[in-house]
Amino acid sequence: MLLQYLRKRAGLSQQQLADAVGYSLEQVASVEQGRRPAKTEFTAAAERALEAGGVLEALQEEVDRAKLPKFFRNFALFESEAVSRFEYEPLLVPGLLQTEAYARALFSRHCPPLNEEIIDQHTEARLSRQKLLTRVPLAELSFIIGEEALRNPVADRQVMRGQWQRLLEVKALRNVEIQVMPAAYGFHSGLNGPFVVLETKEHQHLGYIESQDVGCVVHDPAEVSAFGLRYGKLRSQALSGVESARLIERLVGET
Repeated sequence: MLLQYLRKRAGLSQQQLADAVGYSLEQVASVEQGRRPAKTEFTAAAERALEAGGVLEALQEEVDRAKLPKFFRNFALFESEAVSRFEYEPLLVPGLLQTEAYARALFSRHCPPLNEEIIDQHTEARLSRQKLLTRVPLAELSFIIGEEALRNPVADRQVMRGQWQRLLEVKALRNVEIQVMPAAYGFHSGLNGPFVVLETKEHQHLGYIESQDVGCVVHDPAEVSAFGLRYGKLRSQALSGVESARLIERLVGET
């Protein structure tokens, strides 16, 4: 409705706005009617065409959140303002570190199948979340990834090589730590599955667990404390940052 108001205020028809932003009439109508969330590129173009003064761009984060799977949206609110976030993921590269091609490959193989528009929306929203990597003020971010996640060919070699290179690029950020849990380690503290420990800007500590398209934000202090203890143990059991980088570099070299 806001887009429609701004368009009419500017004295433009839907077709004129479509021509100005380089999108189809159907796409403009869908965004105006709330049937399709706006892409970041669409919003930026509409801002310029309508001289909206930043109003549309200010709402883009909320629009992007609406593209996320419903089970994840609640946690995404906490994540976007986190001061620290620690994640253990044994089977897949964490969403905050995924390339577009890797993320799209995962959503394309979802069961039951997703339609192309939903795949596009989920992929866009996942990439939008990655603003947390470089947001100011910087958040302290740590990731422990299972070696199996790196070696699991969820996409072709070109996509996997791009994903490994992306990990090396992100690892160079001064607020990001990436460690690999070796496949041959044996028993370790993460065998119960993936989890996230997060600290909000109000310094509240939360946990998050997810499985089979069901997500749960954990508020109970005792349970969150247990997550923190496990994560600390995992950091001591995983490869160091330097050793992890060498392993990822070997994977890149093997392609």
